[in-house]
Amino acid sequence: MVVMSKVTLDSNVILKISHKIAQIEERVERHQTRLLTAFQKYKVSESHLRSSTGYGYDDLGRETLEQIVADVFGGELALVRPNIISGTHAIASCLYGSLRPGDEWIALTGRPYDTLFQIIGSPHDGTGSLSDFGINYHEIALTSDNKVDWTRFQQKVTQNTKLVAIQRSRGYSNRPSFTIAEIEKMIEKIREIVPNAIIFVDNCYGEFVEDREPLHVGADLIAGSLIKNVGGGLAKSGGYIAGKKLLVERAAARLVAPGIGMEGGATHGYLADYYQGLFLAPHVVGEALKGMIFASALFEEQGYVVSPTYKDKRTDIIQQIELGTAEKLVTFCQAIQSASPIDAHVRPEPSDMPGYADPVIMAAGTFVQGASIELSADGPLREPYTVYLQGGLTYAHVKIAIKTALLAMKTKME
Repeated sequence: MVVMSKVTLDSNVILKISHKIAQIEERVERHQTRLLTAFQKYKVSESHLRSSTGYGYDDLGRETLEQIVADVFGGELALVRPNIISGTHAIASCLYGSLRPGDEWIALTGRPYDTLFQIIGSPHDGTGSLSDFGINYHEIALTSDNKVDWTRFQQKVTQNTKLVAIQRSRGYSNRPSFTIAEIEKMIEKIREIVPNAIIFVDNCYGEFVEDREPLHVGADLIAGSLIKNVGGGLAKSGGYIAGKKLLVERAAARLVAPGIGMEGGATHGYLADYYQGLFLAPHVVGEALKGMIFASALFEEQGYVVSPTYKDKRTDIIQQIELGTAEKLVTFCQAIQSASPIDAHVRPEPSDMPGYADPVIMAAGTFVQGASIELSADGPLREPYTVYLQGGLTYAHVKIAIKTALLAMKTKME
């Protein structure tokens, strides 16, 4: 049961963020207009909501949904499938589809998200990792001011450089997430240095946050998860890949098998949730953003280091708060769990998790397991003991949970 916070919702916080809330609502309306136009353009009807079984051939609903996603995100083609397990799986399909033995790829924006480390792998590790297949990897650490190190990038580029990857969101690093305007400048610079490289953007957590997506500014390929922004809180699983036709087709062949690619794949009753979730996505993302701005302003007032601040331009649904101690990190996450609609009685504890170098604590009392568009909080137990807060189906729920967490931390310190 939620214990209502004694922390007053300070009118000063609401006043400070009011103009940001208004900006979010304006953007939600623009995205909603675009989606409504796309649904009408492709003449979506009730028949499109009926999913296929078996091989899934000639699934009109699936094919139309993929046309809409490609249209809205600025791609030639999109793959939207329930058999994409996660954002990491979607990214892996893009990398395996685009790269061949002897090719090189470069992570331009520093160390990628922890769950990609085993996909990158090491030579002859026997796991089927990219490195195991003889695909070379280079990582360009960001400069001390979190900018791309173009000198280092130029030094690493060779005639075998096939793909350059950009991670939009911060992952578990302390650098800010990259805005679309920043990604646009990166793409322009990459084209100058290595014109023929495939530019791939990990778009997780970023969809519908800004007016444009990476494909609109010159990226070749993007990927993400349906249980994050795009699914609007209704998708039960799945992911998407969008971009240039040939690259999406190659990713599809890797996802399933050559010769099947885009043509097969039953949708097993998912389509109604996918269509409705996509239609609701701008609103739900807007609610999550409002909650993150509120959390940022409230914790900044309490003296914590936050990123982004409530004033900053946002490009994803993640809020970073430096809590300073392991005890505060654990207390915060346990309080978020206690203020969840599902499994509020469960007490999360730090534990080792596949793909992560440090013990991680995760709070996620969500209707869909692991759904980052629903309110969740997590973080690795390493200095400066930063919690990564994301999502929220409703602004009201985020405010309740955040106040509960702040009260729990204050009570623990007394």
